[in-house]
This record gives sequence, C-alpha cells and structure tokens, in this order.
Amino acid sequence: MRALLHGKQLAGHRAVVVGAAISGVAAAKLLATLGAKVRLLDRNPEAVDAAGREDLVSRGVALALGPHEKAHFKDAQMVVLSPGIPVAKLKGFLAACPEAQVLSELELASWFTEATILAVTGTNGKTTTTSLIGHILEHAGKRVFVGGNIGTPLSENVLTGAPCDVAVLEVSSFQLQNVKSFHPKVGVLLNFSANHLDYHADIEEYLQAKLNLFARMTSKDLAVLPLEMKVELEGRDFTKARRVYFTATERFKDANNLPGAHNKANMEAAWLACKALGVTDEQVREAVSTFKPLAHRQEQLGEKGGVLFVDDSKATTVEAMRAAIESFERPIRLLAGGVFKGGDLEGLAELLKARVVQVGLFGANREVFENAWTGVVPLLWEPTLEGAVTRLYRDSNPGDVILLSPATASFDLYSSYKERGRDFARIMDQLPEEREARQ
Repeated sequence: MRALLHGKQLAGHRAVVVGAAISGVAAAKLLATLGAKVRLLDRNPEAVDAAGREDLVSRGVALALGPHEKAHFKDAQMVVLSPGIPVAKLKGFLAACPEAQVLSELELASWFTEATILAVTGTNGKTTTTSLIGHILEHAGKRVFVGGNIGTPLSENVLTGAPCDVAVLEVSSFQLQNVKSFHPKVGVLLNFSANHLDYHADIEEYLQAKLNLFARMTSKDLAVLPLEMKVELEGRDFTKARRVYFTATERFKDANNLPGAHNKANMEAAWLACKALGVTDEQVREAVSTFKPLAHRQEQLGEKGGVLFVDDSKATTVEAMRAAIESFERPIRLLAGGVFKGGDLEGLAELLKARVVQVGLFGANREVFENAWTGVVPLLWEPTLEGAVTRLYRDSNPGDVILLSPATASFDLYSSYKERGRDFARIMDQLPEEREARQ
C-alpha cells in the first residue's frame, strides 16, 4: 500500500481535519505524508497530549485546539471530519471554504488502499461480526486488517504499508454520511433500528447513511442484507450490487461461544460474506468454533452466590438490550440507565414480563425507563451502578442472572462503555459470596 503514497500527491493542497481523536490524528498524518498543508482542530484544548503534539508538529501538522474559528477553515480545499462530528454543526465555519470537499477519514483512507474491502454496518452487532469475519479470513490464510470504527483507523493501516489482502472494516453511520467514492467488494448490513437520533435529523436520515455503504457498489459486488428488511429494501434503489438476504439459522448451532438468536444471524451474515471471498464452509466452521467474543458483549464474568454476572455494557441501544434478554433462559435481574439515545422501550414490555424479574436503574434518564416500565416489572433506582448492583444481588436467588445491558451510552457516569463494563466487573469481585439478609 505504501507504493500508493507519494509525498507530492497533495502538495499545495490545504486540508483541515476536525477532531483530534484516533481517526482524526491518523487522517492528519496521512494528509501530511501526502504533502498537504494540514491543520488539525479540536474544541478540547487538552485533546492531544505532549507526545502527540510533538509527533504531529514534526510532521508539519498545525494544531488549533480550543474553540473553532472561521479563520481555521479559510482557503481549505478539503475538510475531513472525525466520526461523530456532524456537518450541520460546522455549517457556519464551512462557509469560509465553500469549495472544499467534506469527507470522512474512511473516505480519505480508501483512496490509498489496494486491499479488497469488506465493510460491515448495522445498529447492533457490528464489532462482533467484523471481528468474526476477520478471524475467519485469517483462518483461511488471508492477510487481514481489521479496523475502521473499531481499533485502528484505515488511515493508520495505510500509513504502515503492511501487506493486506482484505480490509475488514466496521463502519458507522457517522462515517458513511461523508463518503463519496467508498466502494467495498462485500457490504454487510446486519440490522437496523432507532439509534443516534441525537445526531441524525430523523430515522430516515439514519437509514440513508447506512445504505450509503452500498451506493457505489456494482453488479460484481455483494450486498449481504437482513431478511427482516427485505420488503423495505426491495422497494429502494440504493445499490447495483447483487443482493443476498440472511436470517438466523441452526447452521452453527454448536457455537456456544456466541449465544442467542442475534448471534446466529450474525454468524450467517459472516458466512455469506466470507464465501464471497472464496472461503470454504469447512474453513468457516473451524474458525467459528475457535472465535473468542470480545469483552463487554454478553461476556459471562462468572458466578457469585449461584448468580451469573453478564457484562453487556456494549448494548447501547434498545434492540441490543432485547437481544441480550432473549439470550438467557434463567431469571434476569436487568441493569439499565445512562444517556438514552432513543428507541421503543414500551415495545419490550412483554419480553420483560416473560424473562425479567427485576430492573435496577442507575444514573441518568431514570424517568425515561420509569415512564415506559412502571407496572410492567419491579423497578429500583440508584444514582450509581454499584448501588444498583448491590441491591439486585441482595434480592437475587441462586440461578438468577444479573445482566448489565443498559440500552444507553455511558457518558453520564463513565468515559466509555468499556469503563462501565470494567466497573461492573470490579463491583462483582467485591460482592460477598453470602448475600445480606433481605429487609
């Protein structure tokens, strides 16, 4: 891939990168390597540490940390947005560079890779499925890069020049809104439900962003799509790719490392995607049997006092919560709460009655859950996760599951869903084997 990079390719171009998190920094480095004059912006004055500043400045990247100014955008020919930064919030500043291309880091990086691109999007299950596909392809002997919206940005992979046959990318609606020529060989849409309505104007805009993954695919490419959306998608002219629809099957019924109907569907999608790149059924089965799920995704932490503790902190949507609840036959004591992003909580009422014996709310948006579930299932609320876990454990019986599947973002109490999950594990470790007597 490094053969595609030449120091004079963008010589004379002026580029602005907005957002100094991992993908923004990678984009700035890539642009500088290509010879562009680069300015990296972030509203947070502490967004880049001292070592990071030194590295960027040594590459010729100018930093503007703090409030944005129109002058930061003046004469820019290219504006690269980090995920989560909507164009709408920058319109006043983009007026200073009306001719500039506005694109995502994903779009930029895709111009400079020769690897076959396999891209995965959807509301839930993206990270698990992306990782599973990467594992299958590696097992089949292919040189694979796994990244995008998880782990390593594609720009960083391009900069390393590491040999790569297939780039398996998790891609978000944020990234896909600002792609112009991004063209995967295989595109996967796992599912779709209300999410990020605090970012997108409405659910139609959110769906259009997801479908933008397929917009430039041709009849030689493959779109892997959920059967539950077939009627909706067949009525839309969103791609020229060959379409194949999937649903949960018993094909991988012995894969106990990936429980639940949602994971059966994810495995089916992964199988179809990998078959399109020449992987055999036997190779897929062997790889699925050795795949280790990622942390914070229905991760079984162990038992204490006969109670199973499950960390599903990555479940930041209502549909992810639904999938987790449906995965357990044991009585569930559910932990929910945080920054609610939208979704139909009332629609879970019958499932809660059937599977959940108690809900422990914690943190923000208490009223959202109480309005939806009061009278449906016993509720309690604590300001902290630790308080809610402690009370659920005190009320529990041997054989129960205490399930952290909050259907929210974590930013009321934690910096990330990972920190929330780690704190859940800490709390579990400190609980006694013998529960306190109930009052």
